[in-house]
Amino acid sequence: MPANESLLPRHYLTCLWPGMTELWWRGRLSGLAAAIVFAAALNLLLVMRFMYPEWLSAILVRMACWIGVAAWAFYVIRSFRELPEILTPRVVSEEPDRFEDAQHAYLMCEWEIAEKCLMQVLAIEPRDPPALLLLSGVYRHTDRAESAKLVVTELSRLEIGDTWALEIDAEAARIERDIGAEEEAVEEDNESDSDEDKIADDAADLTAA
Repeated sequence: MPANESLLPRHYLTCLWPGMTELWWRGRLSGLAAAIVFAAALNLLLVMRFMYPEWLSAILVRMACWIGVAAWAFYVIRSFRELPEILTPRVVSEEPDRFEDAQHAYLMCEWEIAEKCLMQVLAIEPRDPPALLLLSGVYRHTDRAESAKLVVTELSRLEIGDTWALEIDAEAARIERDIGAEEEAVEEDNESDSDEDKIADDAADLTAA
């Protein structure tokens, strides 16, 4: 599959502001720092050029503008090149995509193999919704409902999770169902133990009598 198959023109708009690509699509603080620095530099150049031109000579201001344009062009080109890796890391990665193997293992109820494959997928793309949902399912089937709940909660907080809202809600409902069933089983075991203790006490009383 081509690396840019899932990329749309709107994705490239974030490349026009240095740092915005990493900040918008990945939430990286390094992107926030770059975006703030670029905004500050741009505002400073505009102030020196149009509001207070007497601060520096026209030649120095012009040189600063050209340097700023060159730096902007460099970061835009770099962002264009890095965008496929940021948006579709599994597609452009040199590592094999193990998601289909994970799906096959899941359907075969081979939970350990499925979890191992999913961990390899998430090592490349930690925010991949299908992989996270499948991992939650693995946790549910291996009696780790709380871990599954944590995965779904983290996924629901991601902006990319909005398009998977139905699947996330369905998985959350299954988790709550399993947790409820587990709690009921624990209560039944406790009641059974209590009944056994009561019977034992009654038997002891009869023996003593």
